[in-house]
Amino acid sequence: MSELEISDQNFDLSFLLEIADGSDDFIVESIELFIKQTPELMYAIDNAIRSKEWVTATQAAHKLKPNLGFFGMTDSQALMQEVEALAKLGQDNPLIRTKFNEIIARVKPTLAKLEIVMKAKAANL
Repeated sequence: MSELEISDQNFDLSFLLEIADGSDDFIVESIELFIKQTPELMYAIDNAIRSKEWVTATQAAHKLKPNLGFFGMTDSQALMQEVEALAKLGQDNPLIRTKFNEIIARVKPTLAKLEIVMKAKAANL
């Protein structure tokens, strides 16, 4: 699979490929875990924002943020940093919902693309 096929404007697998050191098994496991955990954390953040549970929103955003960076999703990671900072203030700020919606719009299609990459890599195992 070429670099072009595993990169787009919303993610970059360069770091993953570097640390995988040629192990498609590691790549598949890493993507599989990300695809499983990300929706769970996004759901937790969404519910916490809706119910104004700022500590929970802060914790879930903090947990998801480095995972986004690991997959080269730097724009989403930066937005998640802002969501985390806003949630940490413990106030109902409309910006938190706006920024989180931006993250959702970026991450959902990226998860689908990563699943394609994962299946292609798994087929080579």
